[in-house]
Amino acid sequence: MRYSAARLLWEGLKGHKGWGRAWRDPQPKPSYDVVIIGGGGHGLATAHYLSKVYGLRNVAVLEKGWIGGGNVGRNTTIIRSNYLLDGNEPFYEFSMKLWENLEQDLNYNAMVSQRGIMNLIHTDAQRDAFRRRGNAMRLHGAGSELLDADQVRKEAPFLNFDNARFPIKGALVQRRGGTVRHDAVAWGYARSADQHGVDIIQNCEVTGFRIENGKVLGVETTRGYIGAGKVGVAVAGNSSRVMAKAGMRLPIESHVLQAFVSEGLKPVIPGVITFGAGHFYVSQSDKGGLVFGGDIDGYNTYAQRGNMPVVEDVAEGGVALMPIIGRARLLRMWGGIMDMSMDGSPFIDKTHIDGLYFNGGWCYGGFKATPASGYAFAHLLATDTPHDTATAYRLDRFRSGAMIDEKGMGAQPNLH
Repeated sequence: MRYSAARLLWEGLKGHKGWGRAWRDPQPKPSYDVVIIGGGGHGLATAHYLSKVYGLRNVAVLEKGWIGGGNVGRNTTIIRSNYLLDGNEPFYEFSMKLWENLEQDLNYNAMVSQRGIMNLIHTDAQRDAFRRRGNAMRLHGAGSELLDADQVRKEAPFLNFDNARFPIKGALVQRRGGTVRHDAVAWGYARSADQHGVDIIQNCEVTGFRIENGKVLGVETTRGYIGAGKVGVAVAGNSSRVMAKAGMRLPIESHVLQAFVSEGLKPVIPGVITFGAGHFYVSQSDKGGLVFGGDIDGYNTYAQRGNMPVVEDVAEGGVALMPIIGRARLLRMWGGIMDMSMDGSPFIDKTHIDGLYFNGGWCYGGFKATPASGYAFAHLLATDTPHDTATAYRLDRFRSGAMIDEKGMGAQPNLH
């Protein structure tokens, strides 16, 4: 069934009784050409591009829970391509271009809203650093603007400019950035992959790998053994646990990242705004709630819940930036598990086990990377060669010294 305005009108006249299921609920086959572990945004995007672009249809996506129940439904919905380093910026700009055509590609309303992202500047040194970043973005076609304080005040007069510990001196803006409805991304990719013949198998947890003579033959699951010519792993914060079942130790730590939403307010925030003197970022949803977050918790955990010190820290950052929200009520909070790499950048690479491929280490950048991650991982699985925009995302880059330290924090996963 193809979605369209005409179809919506027709179903409305019929009482909306003609809508079918968005995707099938198949039983797993004995074997597949490709098995993708992880039914989040990255796994489903991989399946979509594998089937639609590379023509591989005998594919299964294995999800231990339900579609949309993991990190893809636990983020703050922000998309952007405002990176600095050559190892990252082309990849995220590729992702942004895929975002811009996503709804047409999937025939699904993912609510892509390019309302812009504004990174605030509070010091002269920060302005110099953002000017350099903006120039790097322009060189890769991403576009950027450097605003002075008066220009920022015109666009966001509600910010605390002068009576603050860190006065606002300007901002780096990417107009093409914005937000996307996170769970709709998962649903859209799932629906499209299913239409192209991919089996999406929910409530199917992988419990082990069957490996013989250095080659993966398939996976053991809670629904039985499933053979595979190739296995791709894209399980976000559970990367270390899943890859340990194959005897691999990854340069990754898992941390929880909390997110929050306030009560519904009148429209006030035009786009996404980030606090340059603290880790706080905020946008306003279509329902009026302020969606915001900050730093990850500093300790390793697999728990999808947070703690009060981080709640307090994020709230302090928000009120310092926008005193007007001081009396807004916090409705709910949640946590996603971040797979933090040692240099803050991801991996899309073959492993030393023949037929086993890995996609992970996305840190904070997982959601905005979803389309490009899926495309690049599909390219790797289909051709055994890295995509042109993902050649730097190798597992052996620490051994070779080719790290991608975007934030300049060194081997400190909790600071990325």
